[in-house]
Amino acid sequence: MAKAPITVFGGTGFLGRHVVQELCDAGHAVRIAARRPALPAWAEPGDPLEPMSVDIRSERDVRRALEGALGAVNAVSLYVERRQASFEQVHVEGAGRLARLASAQGVETLVQLSGIGARPSSRSRYVRARGRGETAVVDAYPKAVILRPSVMFGPDDAFLQRLVDLTRLPVIPLFGHGETKLQPVHVVDVARAIVRLMGAAPPERRLFELGGLDILSYREILELVMAHLERERRLVPVPFPLWHLAALLASPLAEPPLTRDQVFMMAEDNTVGEGVGTFADLDILPRSLRDALPACLPPGRQASP
Repeated sequence: MAKAPITVFGGTGFLGRHVVQELCDAGHAVRIAARRPALPAWAEPGDPLEPMSVDIRSERDVRRALEGALGAVNAVSLYVERRQASFEQVHVEGAGRLARLASAQGVETLVQLSGIGARPSSRSRYVRARGRGETAVVDAYPKAVILRPSVMFGPDDAFLQRLVDLTRLPVIPLFGHGETKLQPVHVVDVARAIVRLMGAAPPERRLFELGGLDILSYREILELVMAHLERERRLVPVPFPLWHLAALLASPLAEPPLTRDQVFMMAEDNTVGEGVGTFADLDILPRSLRDALPACLPPGRQASP
């Protein structure tokens, strides 16, 4: 008899594809739900993987993706709003829809990916939507597990690659004085946390915040990347009001390099809080950015300055 699958919504994204691999390695059958699903490159014949075309904004698609599922992971992400997709549609309505249908169909475990700092009162429209999405999920599926990672990094990520691009500039502008604290977390550690929550005896906590071993300022992270790349650049403080102006000027572009939401987020620390579940509750020792950096940015892939 075939195993009941775990459906990973956003299963082809940066986090989602690692979740798929970790679940598969742990012996789970996995349904890869994405708008453009595809089997991962590492997949072999006989692997219990089922790609399924799913749009989280579609009631019919989500219901179909949850049919017969043992568990579900919502790793769908939208960082920049587009004409055809808004934060409200994806992170609030979509998350709530998934939770409601998961509850109605008797899905045993639901993990909702959010982010540290998510709250409905945030100045950032993205963070507000994440916070409201958490509320929508818990209202529809009270036993859902909310997972809030700090900024995620790993091979071929967006976070470190953006910093590498900055080191190609003659001088690097900082957000303010670069003092915002971050707790970067390796994407595989987050994926392994999800596997643990899908296991036979997960912790009873319903809210987790996941951060890596290092708590670093934005300036310190840039200095680590520059040292790894053997590049020396001057770091120049830029007041936040100027960043907001730059984001406003860039907003008409189809692919703006900076948004006001990103500026708001860079003005607030992004570290694990108190009174929440952490990696310790999951018996996972997370990686350090300092130690993992060489594997994420190996010398052979460095571009010339």
